[in-house]
Amino acid sequence: MNGTLHRLFTFKAWANDQLLTALSRLGGNSPVTGLAVKALSHTYVVDRIFAAHLRREAHAYSSANLSEMPTLEALAADLRRSDKEYIDYVSALDHPQLAEKIDFAFTDGAPGRMSREEMLMHVVTHGAGHRGQVSAVMLLNSVPPARDGFATYLHEAEAPARRRVAA
Repeated sequence: MNGTLHRLFTFKAWANDQLLTALSRLGGNSPVTGLAVKALSHTYVVDRIFAAHLRREAHAYSSANLSEMPTLEALAADLRRSDKEYIDYVSALDHPQLAEKIDFAFTDGAPGRMSREEMLMHVVTHGAGHRGQVSAVMLLNSVPPARDGFATYLHEAEAPARRRVAA
C-alpha cells in the first residue's frame, strides 16, 4: 500500500464531499450549481475513464464530457461512490504495481502510456483543478467556497496528531 496515495485519495474524497455539501445548500436555481455540475461531471467521467485504464478494461465513454448533465444529487452519489472505489483501489497496490506502465487510448483515439502511479496522480490533480474552478465561480457569485485545502483536511482528519481537538 502507498501511504501518500491513500492519503491523497482520502483527501480528494473529503474535498469533493465538502464542495458537494456546499453546493447542495445553494439549490438548483443558483447559477453556480449548473456550472459546478458541468465541471464536476467532467471530473467524474475522467475518473471513471482512468479507473478503466488502471484495470485494463474498456469503458463506454467517447468523450470526457457528458452530453446530458446529471442532477447535483445523482452526480454527488456517483462521485462519492467513485472516490470510495479509488481509496479501496490504492490501498491494495504495491510498488511494482504502481510502477507498471499501461497502454491505453484517449477518448480521441490517441495512444497513451502511463504508469499506474502517473494515472493516479493525474486523477488527483485533475480533480483539484476543477474543484478550484468551481470555487472561483462560487467567489464570483458571492458564495463562500467550500473548505478544501489539504492542510485543513489533515488538521481535521488527524486532529490529535496535529495538536488539535477532534471536531
